[in-house]
Formats: sequence, C-alpha cells, structure tokens
Amino acid sequence: MNTTQKGAVRCIVFKDGDTWYGVALEFNIVESADDADVVRFNLDEAIQGYVESQKKLKGTRVSPLNQKPEKEYTDLWKKLVAGKPIPSPYEVKSFGFTRV
Repeated sequence: MNTTQKGAVRCIVFKDGDTWYGVALEFNIVESADDADVVRFNLDEAIQGYVESQKKLKGTRVSPLNQKPEKEYTDLWKKLVAGKPIPSPYEVKSFGFTRV
C-alpha cells in the first residue's frame, strides 16, 4: 500500500502511433509527448507533485495513492512482466516501479 511516506508505483512508457505515453498505474496519471525522455521526465514530475499534494491534505487519506488502474494499462503490465508479446501498435520503451 502506498502512503505519502513510502510505496511504489508501476510505470510504463510506450508509444502508440506517433505519440509517447507515460502511465503511473496506481495514481492514474498519464502523460504524453513526442519524445519518450520528455514523457518520463514529465511523469516523474507528476508523480512527485501528486504525492506532495497528498501530503498537504494531511490525515490518513491513502486511497488517492492506491487507485484501481485502467484495465488497458493493467493488461499491458501483465503482458510485460510475463514476457508475452505486446499487441501492435504499442512500442514499449520501459516499465518498472517508481519509488514514492
């Protein structure tokens, strides 16, 4: 379970058509750009800002940090970790965990 003090978020950076997307699954954050490195940078900034905003709310609200991801991204994650082929037209650059 993610809290404002610790946790990990599953992240995927992939291309669909001409656009790169970065997804933070448990936060339901999606960033897009023409460049994969820009997407990754923006995703990291969005994750940091999201956690910081949750800290400002104070209290024990952790549900925003542990959301149910969209099925499309959960299915993609499962295929990636299982080493299964990724459906066209996706091109995955990276996936893994980002520490909170």
